[in-house]
Order: sequence, then C-alpha cells, then structure tokens
Amino acid sequence: MNLTSLRIITADINRLVAFYERATGATATWSTPDFAEIATAGATLAIGSERTVPLFSPGSAHAADNRSVIIEFLVADVDATHEKLADATIVAPPTTMPWGNRSLLLRDPDGNLVNFFTPVTPAAKSKFGV
Repeated sequence: MNLTSLRIITADINRLVAFYERATGATATWSTPDFAEIATAGATLAIGSERTVPLFSPGSAHAADNRSVIIEFLVADVDATHEKLADATIVAPPTTMPWGNRSLLLRDPDGNLVNFFTPVTPAAKSKFGV
C-alpha cells in the first residue's frame, strides 16, 4: 500500500490553492475549476471544492471542519518557512521537539493544522535521509 494523496475539501478553492502554492513553492495542476493538485516528492496534496463532494457521496465531507488531522511538510529550513508565512495564523512558532524535528505549526485559511518541520538531530536527520 502507498499513500498517494491527501485531499482537502474547501469552500474557496482559489484561496486555499494560492496558500499551498506559496507555502510549498510548487505550482498547482488544475484538472477542473473545482480540483487542483500540488505534487511533492512524497505525496500529492489534492484540493477540491465543495462541489466535488456529491461525486463521492452527498454530505460525506464538509469544508473547514477538520480538528483532528495535521498536514505535515518536510522543509529545508523551517525558520525561513516561518518568515515566508508570518501572516498565517501561527499556532506554535518554530520549536525543537523532543523527537528531533524543529516544527512550525499553523492553520491554513480553512483552519486545517499544518506542520512544517526540519529534522535537526542526527537521529531525525537519519530518519528522513537529510
């Protein structure tokens, strides 16, 4: 099994895609005006408008309703990412965690938690191959 993507449902797809393009430095690939993907080396972040939900099952997903999942991005320099995203809603500024990652926790425009992290200890660097 291989995790290939994570999908966020949003009421404002243009706003959310613009945020993740700025956050990742990647350009989204749009399939339709209601669906875009941001590909990274590890997985793809898919972003769909609320209009896509009925294609799966009406009412099965709700925009801006997540309070249990944290989307995580491995970045080269978490402090530089913090500077780039200083206007975002910061939940926790860059902090070195006990497991060896320096992490920045923020909320995207829909309120989803996003963790940007850089491994800083030898064990963490080894784990992520950096």
